[in-house]
Amino acid sequence: MVEVRSPFDGSLVGRVRQADEIGVAEALRQARKAWSSFRFSTPAQRKNLLHRLAARLGEEAEAMARIICAEVGKTIAEARNEVRRAGNTLRLSGDAVTVLHGEVLPTAIVPGAPDKQAVITHEPAGVLGAITPFNYPLNLLCHKLGPAIAAGNAVVAKPSPKAPLAAQRLAELAAEIGFPPGLFGIVHGGADVAAMIASGDIDLLSFTGGPAAGLALKNASGLLRCLMELGGNDPLIVMPDADLDRAAEVATGHRFEIAGQSCAAVKRLYLHDDIREAMIARIEARIAAVRTGDPADEATVMGTVIDEPAAAEVERRVRLAVADGARIVAGGSRDGTLFTPTLLDAVPAQAELVRTETFGPVLAVRRFDDPDAVIAEVNAGAYGLQAGLFTNDHALVKRVSRRLRVGGVMINEGPDFRAENVPFGGIKSSGLGREGIHMTLREMSETKVVID
Repeated sequence: MVEVRSPFDGSLVGRVRQADEIGVAEALRQARKAWSSFRFSTPAQRKNLLHRLAARLGEEAEAMARIICAEVGKTIAEARNEVRRAGNTLRLSGDAVTVLHGEVLPTAIVPGAPDKQAVITHEPAGVLGAITPFNYPLNLLCHKLGPAIAAGNAVVAKPSPKAPLAAQRLAELAAEIGFPPGLFGIVHGGADVAAMIASGDIDLLSFTGGPAAGLALKNASGLLRCLMELGGNDPLIVMPDADLDRAAEVATGHRFEIAGQSCAAVKRLYLHDDIREAMIARIEARIAAVRTGDPADEATVMGTVIDEPAAAEVERRVRLAVADGARIVAGGSRDGTLFTPTLLDAVPAQAELVRTETFGPVLAVRRFDDPDAVIAEVNAGAYGLQAGLFTNDHALVKRVSRRLRVGGVMINEGPDFRAENVPFGGIKSSGLGREGIHMTLREMSETKVVID
């Protein structure tokens, strides 16, 4: 058995059973058996299953939020919001069964060609291996489960061993409301179990995590189609004409949510020289109001990072940045897994806080006077998930959004902005393919052509 402990106080939250090779193979076998029938289910049947699961999750919402709060260390308010979003993801996935429509194309498009019709349809892909991270243990699983079921697939999921309890409970709820046996299975473990799934009897792999783990799973899966969201080092760019109060609110809110452990959170804050000091003052004032502590306390604004090694790594990166010339404006200290919300100014380009993704509550300020220099610096990096731009200059919006090599550009919003039905994903080391319910439905389907 694997013990799951609270990142806040180390107390025992729950236990899950560690899977071995036989257990993984059995889960995949059951999924294959379930899919052999479920692949012929109707869109109405799939929609009904997902809507019933969403309704059951709604009944269990507070209990599920407390599981997430305890195992992840995010605040109870953040956990409740995740449960709400997860219910929406399941419900919207059920509604989206209508988008898997096909088309009919003529074949006689050149002189002398046979006059036939090509009927194009989208069929279930098969068994999905879903490997999910700790930071959004419920909603990110639902972003794989919902579209997979809507498309007619079976799912074997492996949640992070750091936060597996919400996923386990979701599978139990699915069984309660009538999911066929084996259609949605959960196995527990670390990288070894993930590799067993990737190299096992699956037809599609969906993974959310880091680039190194993603590459290892891609190598293990061979020619299998992979959907991978691999993180980001996301910039927020603020111009002199921006609404500075709103920009400061977004920068702090997006960066310090779940203690900075979001793939699309603001990591690099690019402030134009004309408003840099004014923005720093606004952000510093907001940081002073961020109360840290017990995630289960309704008054806590920011909880813990996931474990002590994660907190120590954030601390190490802050110290290195300071040694390289950065200035701590606020925060910069930790107590166990509680890391104070931190703002650093004048962080050099070579610092790890600028070059790589940092999973922790640290805002690294970069100054600029030419937007093209920011574009060049962002494009030179390894990641390309999302970016945010605060400005009311429409010409600049067009120029920046066209030139940035990222998967999404949010205007007068932070890079962490996401809607469940909108494509989400990045380029370069940020991943392969896209999530977002409508897009994922097609990603998790096979195109078939019948010419008659």
